[in-house]
Amino acid sequence: MSSETQKSCVGKVYLVGAGPGDPGLMTLKGKTLLESADVVIYDALVSPEVLAMIASRTEKIHAGKRRGHHSLLQAETTALMIEKAQTHAVVVRLKGGDPFIFGRGGEEMIDLLNAGVPVEIVPGITSGIAAPAYAGIPLTHRNCSSSVTFVTGHEQSGKYRPQVNWRAIAQGSETIVVYMGVHNLPHILQELQLGGREPETPIALVRWGTRPEQDQIVGILETIEAQMIEADFTAPAIAVIGNVVHLHQILADCRPQSLEIHSSSSPA
Repeated sequence: MSSETQKSCVGKVYLVGAGPGDPGLMTLKGKTLLESADVVIYDALVSPEVLAMIASRTEKIHAGKRRGHHSLLQAETTALMIEKAQTHAVVVRLKGGDPFIFGRGGEEMIDLLNAGVPVEIVPGITSGIAAPAYAGIPLTHRNCSSSVTFVTGHEQSGKYRPQVNWRAIAQGSETIVVYMGVHNLPHILQELQLGGREPETPIALVRWGTRPEQDQIVGILETIEAQMIEADFTAPAIAVIGNVVHLHQILADCRPQSLEIHSSSSPA
């Protein structure tokens, strides 16, 4: 099957990281591919400003996945990429953040290679770094943090292991960054405290990081859940746990300004 696919394959698939939302954080290589792509298959969290970089002649296909709402199943998305590579030279799989950081990019890349489809990764800036930065929270600081752990707060059944060992992570590094953890946050907070994190440990939740609608709430492990309920705080959001969160009070006003990015692609 692989050899037959390889013979009929005329194109290449590029797994492109779209970054967290601010179009100014899109890489030059990724932007160039969006302007030259024949097909772009994009996820739900790709911002409208990044989608605006896609040439008007390009076929655009939404394959987004949000909690409880899947446009395409993962197998269908992979099959679509394989199909489009048979008839198009440049196929872009556009994923929010970085494809290799909780983005299933590794899975998609392996499936494409097994099908005989040429594929290339184009990294993007992950939200776990960018969202805290735009909230004035450096993940490391010489006076309070020399280690960072990135972990997903949303796990599926049937994985290589049943669950994240939050109690071990609690003491594993000075800063903890949790992706997709809003819905499981009460459990995560409890496990971290059982693992030795003090209830007074600072935590920040940053929603829609780097976008114009970005907002955040800052508190401590003991009270952040109540703050979330009061503020009706919902996903998508990144959680940052550790003493670096204190720096938000000093650096929050230094948030970068979004740049207006114009596409250089020619109209169809």
